[in-house]
Amino acid sequence: MKTPVLITGSERGQLNFELRRSLPDDFEELELNERLDITDVDAVEAAVAALLPKVIINAAAYTAVDIAETDSEQAHAVNHYGVANLATSAKKHGARVVHVSTDFVFGDGNGRPYALDANCSPDGVYGASKLAGEKALREILPDASVFVRTAWVYSSHGNNFVKTMLRLMQEREKLGVIADQIGSPTWAKGLADALWEAARKNTIGQLHWTGAGVASWYDFAVAIYEEGRAAGLLDKDVVIKPLTTEQYPTPAKRPAYSVLSLVDTWDVLDIQAEHWRVELRKMMRELQ
Repeated sequence: MKTPVLITGSERGQLNFELRRSLPDDFEELELNERLDITDVDAVEAAVAALLPKVIINAAAYTAVDIAETDSEQAHAVNHYGVANLATSAKKHGARVVHVSTDFVFGDGNGRPYALDANCSPDGVYGASKLAGEKALREILPDASVFVRTAWVYSSHGNNFVKTMLRLMQEREKLGVIADQIGSPTWAKGLADALWEAARKNTIGQLHWTGAGVASWYDFAVAIYEEGRAAGLLDKDVVIKPLTTEQYPTPAKRPAYSVLSLVDTWDVLDIQAEHWRVELRKMMRELQ
């Protein structure tokens, strides 16, 4: 018998897209008549009560990191209270919740990958709202939920750093990219597979999932250029210049080092992430 699952979030979103196209044979997606607004407590309750999912995978999120600094109310409405709404209805109707969180909950690092139980100290509104969502999920549904922190997500679908870089490389001869922020690029397809495995194993608590390995945004951009040329997506030379964070200021502070430790997650899920460069190459093939 297939497990009924409700996937939240916009169908235009890259993670929602990857979750749907990688739907395992032992799960059945429950279709909504219209997009579910998770900030609407009544709408959430009505949907869960009508569909009675056994698993809710929450791919809905407010991800405009810079805009969040002046739009705190909406960021918390989605990333905090929306998660609480899902958890409350899930508890009432016997569903489990698999929720996606972020590396931004940690703030700046100390040069070592963050363990699952590392101290959280977000620097901005976005990270604070996501951390509040984690806490709400843990408090309301501690025995039937898991949140999975991730970072630097991209896909062949939707808007993301990889597709933006490819477009700019087609338009320009030179680009400047931040070289002093370190993280781990993550193909949304790999993240989706991990979320399905967490749902299948009824995992509880917290996990980390990114592509394996680390890079700066500059390293990532250089790899995009090289893989783009190899895949025939780019046909001209582009000079990529490393920049410092000070040279490219943004309203929201970005972590200088926000690599997530993956070892415990690999043990729990019994699957291992591919290196981010391998994932990038596979995603590029989809754009050919």
